[in-house]
Amino acid sequence: IWQTKFTEDVSKDKELYIRTTLRELIIYILFLIDLCIVSFGMTSSSTFYFTNAMMSLFLDQSSPGVSTFRQSAQINDFCLFANGSMLDGLYWETWYNGENVTSGDLGYIYYANKLLGKPRLRMLRVKNSSCDVADAFTREIKECYGSYAPDIEDQSTFGPNGSFVYYTESQLNGTTFWGQLAAYSGGGYIQELAMTKGESLSITNNLIQNLWIGRGTRAVFLDFTVYNANINLFSVIKLLLEIPPTGGVIPTWSFRTVKLIRYVNFMDYIVLVCEGIFCAFIVYYIIEECIEIFKHRCSYFGSFWNCLDLLVIAISLCCIGFSIYRSLVVDAQLTQLLAEPDTYSNFEYLSFAQTRFNDVGAVLVFFAWIKIFKYISFNKTMTQLSSTLSRCSKDVGGFAIMFFIFFFAYAQLGYLLFGTQVLDYSTFYNATFTLLRIILGDFNFQALEQANRVLGPIYFITFVFFVFFILLNMFLAIINDTYGEVKSELASKKDEFQLYDYLKEIFYSNRQ
Repeated sequence: IWQTKFTEDVSKDKELYIRTTLRELIIYILFLIDLCIVSFGMTSSSTFYFTNAMMSLFLDQSSPGVSTFRQSAQINDFCLFANGSMLDGLYWETWYNGENVTSGDLGYIYYANKLLGKPRLRMLRVKNSSCDVADAFTREIKECYGSYAPDIEDQSTFGPNGSFVYYTESQLNGTTFWGQLAAYSGGGYIQELAMTKGESLSITNNLIQNLWIGRGTRAVFLDFTVYNANINLFSVIKLLLEIPPTGGVIPTWSFRTVKLIRYVNFMDYIVLVCEGIFCAFIVYYIIEECIEIFKHRCSYFGSFWNCLDLLVIAISLCCIGFSIYRSLVVDAQLTQLLAEPDTYSNFEYLSFAQTRFNDVGAVLVFFAWIKIFKYISFNKTMTQLSSTLSRCSKDVGGFAIMFFIFFFAYAQLGYLLFGTQVLDYSTFYNATFTLLRIILGDFNFQALEQANRVLGPIYFITFVFFVFFILLNMFLAIINDTYGEVKSELASKKDEFQLYDYLKEIFYSNRQ
């Protein structure tokens, strides 16, 4: 049952080689179908529409005379958003005809998504004198607040009667969050909103009047979670307002739409059955690979496909272990969080764990599909393609070194020339991906020209010339030349017994 082309001597028997490979292919296709059912059964298009609905409401909804969260440019914009669009989005207390919502229907966003617990505001500050003032200005400027870093966080109590108290990351069960400017700790000064719009408005007004957001503030978070029972999805939402030392604000956001309660309807239980079959397949492949390793010893690891087999098995075991752990943690914490509806429900860790599980599952599906080339490489056409890639690998490697020298040189040049004026070149990271976009035909020439009327056009034209007209054509020439050589060699060889011949032989033998 575990017979493969690596456990049998198929070098002299082409028919045995094809028969063994075909059997492996059929088993693997069944495994791939099962994996796809499990993977796609855990997601749906409803996930996108749910996320899009929440993003439209909290990022792009505006009140008269008030900018949206996405358009926030200064602290005053956020204050107007907090008292306007934010509260309007969180609290739906009237129907569209003006009638009040009944008490049983309160707490539903869009009248369909249950707000779990209370929303929470969290703020991070840095200490005064966390940066150095130039000697020429020390007499006029007495305060200096630097960029955010955990070691210069201000944790002192402030506000009227010491009402604003700092809580550590462990006290809040928080996690580090990456914004555009920095990685922010899970601690900070917190303020939970109320269950009604009127009470929450009083809370936000009190924060504004007492200057809760000050000169040392570097980040303000709004965290809350909603659940849609119609599609059994949670949306864990985080709106972040980053305040750089330069002044102004940078809005950032995170919408994690996840399926934390796995098994509810009939389709979910079909997925559960397929998960059991998936585990059986993994046990089968573990035994198969162990037999191959025992037979070939160290030479087993010299094959790319064998290493890919081990990688798929390793990722699969991670998925299985992660799924079991996630299920246990979700069941325990979900019950605890839902038991306290009058406080902030921290679903951040649960959503993070589920998102990482989805990421690992996506990587597994990718490598599982790549692995299918292992079983169809005996075909003449596939042999031609794989031989071309393997033979030109050294030339492509040498070309890649030359290409990236040019590429990163232009990325650094663009960052240094235009980084102060053009967003696409504001960091070396952005400059790198901007050049990749230029290769794909997505570019903003006007921005370069406005930044520097002389060097901008020169930079763009020379990059396009070297990359498009020289380097990419060299790459195509390497591939084309190698492909021609391989094709000529295969054409001069005697035709071997192919899969088509084997299937035709089986077909005619069955007819007789």
